[in-house]
Amino acid sequence: MGSLTEKVVISCALSGVAANRTQCPGIPYTPDEYGEEARRAAEAGAAIVHIHARQPDGTPSQDPKDYIAIKNAILKRVPNMIINFSTGAIGYTPQQRIQSVIDGRPDVAALNMGTMNYAKYSEKRKDFVFNLVFENPFNDIIFYLKTMMEHGVKPEMECFDVGHVASAQPLIHMGVLKGPFEFSFILGVDGGIPATTDNIIAMRNNLPADASWQVIGISRDQWRLCAAALTLGGNIRVGFEDNFYLPEGTMAKSNGELVERAARLTRDVGRQVASIDDARALLHLPLKKAAA
Repeated sequence: MGSLTEKVVISCALSGVAANRTQCPGIPYTPDEYGEEARRAAEAGAAIVHIHARQPDGTPSQDPKDYIAIKNAILKRVPNMIINFSTGAIGYTPQQRIQSVIDGRPDVAALNMGTMNYAKYSEKRKDFVFNLVFENPFNDIIFYLKTMMEHGVKPEMECFDVGHVASAQPLIHMGVLKGPFEFSFILGVDGGIPATTDNIIAMRNNLPADASWQVIGISRDQWRLCAAALTLGGNIRVGFEDNFYLPEGTMAKSNGELVERAARLTRDVGRQVASIDDARALLHLPLKKAAA
C-alpha cells in the first residue's frame, strides 16, 4: 500500500457559471441535479466538489439559500463529501461574495488571490467572447480570509498567475493566512498564465512551505496539465466548469465521466486515488462535518 503522500486528491467543479446546457447538456441546474452529479463524481473517485450555485432555471446565483440547498442535496447522497464553495464573482460586493460561506459553512472556500483581466479569446472571430476585470484587491482578500477563519472554513487559494502565488507571503507575515495551505493553479484563462508544464513548475516553486496544490486546466488542455501535475506530485481538478471534453474529444455526458478518466490517468502514472477520508487527512480537514 502507498502512503498518503502518494495519493491524489481529485476535485470536481460541477457547473461553473459561464456555460449552459446549450453548450453542454450535462451541466446541473437544480439541487437534485447537483446532488446526482456529485454522487457520480464521488463514485468515480472525486473527494471534493466545487460549487458555483445556480437557480433551478440555470441562472447563476450568489444567494446563500441556493448554495445551502445544493450542499444539502449533495450531502444527502454523499454524507462525507468535501464541499467547496466559490467566492469568485464579478459585479457583487465582498459581503455578497462571502455570505454563502458564512451561512452555508462549507469545508473549503475558494479564495481568488489577485485582480486580473479575465477573458476568453476566439481565434475564429478574432475577438473576445468576453472581456472582464476580475477585482480581488488585498483588502478584500484579507476580509475573506478573516471571515473564513471566523467560521471554520479552509481557504483554497486560487492563483491565475505566479504573482498570485507570491501574494500569499505578506498575508502569512501578517498572520491572516495560516498553514497548512491549499493552493490551486489555474492555467489557460486569457489574462492569466498560459497552459504549460513550465508554468506549473514556476508556480510550484513559489509556494510557501507546508502547502498542497492542485492544477486546474481550462478546456482540453486540462488533460495534459493533469498529467504534468500528477508527475510533479500535485493534485488535480476536472469538471464541467473547466472542460466538457474527454481526452479524445468526445463531450462527456456527466462530471462522473470526467472524474473517471482523471482517476484512470492517476493510476496510469503510478499514483493512487485518494478516498474522501484520505483527502480530509491530506488537507487537514475534520473527518466529517454535519450538513447545514
